[in-house]
Amino acid sequence: MRSISVTRDIDGTPQQLFAVLRDPARHAELDGSGMLRGRPDGPSLLGPGDRFSMGMRQGRIPYRSVNVVVEYEKDRLIAWETWGEFRGRRLVGGQRWRYELAATGATTHVTHTYDWSRARLPRLVIELPGYPKRMGPAMTTTLERLATAVANR
Repeated sequence: MRSISVTRDIDGTPQQLFAVLRDPARHAELDGSGMLRGRPDGPSLLGPGDRFSMGMRQGRIPYRSVNVVVEYEKDRLIAWETWGEFRGRRLVGGQRWRYELAATGATTHVTHTYDWSRARLPRLVIELPGYPKRMGPAMTTTLERLATAVANR
């Protein structure tokens, strides 16, 4: 299976968490991997099928990722697929970043998934560089930052 998920119960409602997750200007603040850099380009609030790009950095290599919202259920689910494009052609990518929210009383159960099962060249681009091993801890940090963002709103 080519996916990894982390979960956490976060104080706040699904509506509060979803409001943060659908705002791409907050993604770099939440990112536990340290790869997201700069401001996004695209809509200020994400909806079904929306396309946005993010400044990224892997090591010393800066680039922009292109993302498309591929799953969306208001206040419950949002996922985007990430691609590396050159002149409009998708060269690498296809990974999905997904957040599922479920109310559990005073908290919200959040499942954050990194899914590379649809990725182009997954063995070469994702697995050999070791991303699956690094993503679990990074995603745990992302959920910690999401909890802080909602608590500080």
